[in-house]
Amino acid sequence: MRKVLLIIRVLAILIVGGFLHYVLPQHDIARITSTEVIRTDFTRFNRLFYAQADSGNAEQPTRDLRLINTERRRTMLFGFIPRDSTGVMVYRNEDTGWIWPPYFKFDSSDLQATAAANVAGAGVEHWVVVTHYGWRNRFFSVYPNAVAIRPVEGPDVRIIPWFNIFFFGFLVFGWAFARAVWRQFRERTVDPALDKAGDRWDEVEAGVAERKSRLSRWLGTWRKK
Repeated sequence: MRKVLLIIRVLAILIVGGFLHYVLPQHDIARITSTEVIRTDFTRFNRLFYAQADSGNAEQPTRDLRLINTERRRTMLFGFIPRDSTGVMVYRNEDTGWIWPPYFKFDSSDLQATAAANVAGAGVEHWVVVTHYGWRNRFFSVYPNAVAIRPVEGPDVRIIPWFNIFFFGFLVFGWAFARAVWRQFRERTVDPALDKAGDRWDEVEAGVAERKSRLSRWLGTWRKK
């Protein structure tokens, strides 16, 4: 049973961790090499990883998709740990609107113009920070969604993920607060109720035992006769 509970806990941690890794903002230091617009036919496998149509447009099974092609510095878990290697990365550029995830992005056209204005030519060291969420999956043609782009001085600039720091700090604070509230509630309400129920049960058992004793004594009087 302990192994089953351990497996369930590990799976829960992996699911929650994967969910947070997908939706929380990450920051990549990259060189924008080009921008393009492609026609995309969504499938039932990758449709979940795309946002809805841009604000003001009707939702269609096929639509244009803005892409931003880059060469980036690789990053690791939640964007906290930078690595010294580089690799290509393609970002999509879609509005998130008012729905999920709650980035409230309505300026994908402006962001595409910003990306085009920061395209680095061959041999030009022009670096930007691309803030995005999501994953890159080549098999299902899934791209992370860029939400912001800003120039930086160079590839070695350190980006501090303040939102993620405050978010996890809030989670820890919320967990500690909820635990304290539960302890107070248990001490003031649950434990007294359980003790009262236990006392009531003891009284019921004592009453049953008393009735059995009376019945035994009464039967004993009949045996003597």
